[in-house]
Amino acid sequence: MQKWIMFILLTAASLLGVYLLTFGLPEKPVDESAALPEGTVLVKVEANSDFTFGQEEYKVKVGDKVILKLQNKSGVHGIKIDELNVDLEGDNLETNLEFDKPGEYIIHCSVPCGAGHTEMKTKLIVEAA
Repeated sequence: MQKWIMFILLTAASLLGVYLLTFGLPEKPVDESAALPEGTVLVKVEANSDFTFGQEEYKVKVGDKVILKLQNKSGVHGIKIDELNVDLEGDNLETNLEFDKPGEYIIHCSVPCGAGHTEMKTKLIVEAA
């Protein structure tokens, strides 16, 4: 009797493994920046539900063509950079920028997302080339 139970469990586990290998594995992550032309930089700002962004600061160089992209990891957020008139939220989650001088810009969440919304900030630092 125990041999039959072990046989059934082994068969079920094997079938599950074959199914997962065939249909259930997640797709490999794609490096979006690999296909970009030289001199173009992808800055992906990840917004999290714990009122933080993916990094404390994002760095680019003067002269780079920057694609700024918002990715909501969890929750609904937006980003705004007042000095650059950038406002990404809703269906508009990507913009192109180019910098001709160094500087620092504060990125803050533009969608009221909860108790920590006002503290949800990061920096975009433009360094000399």
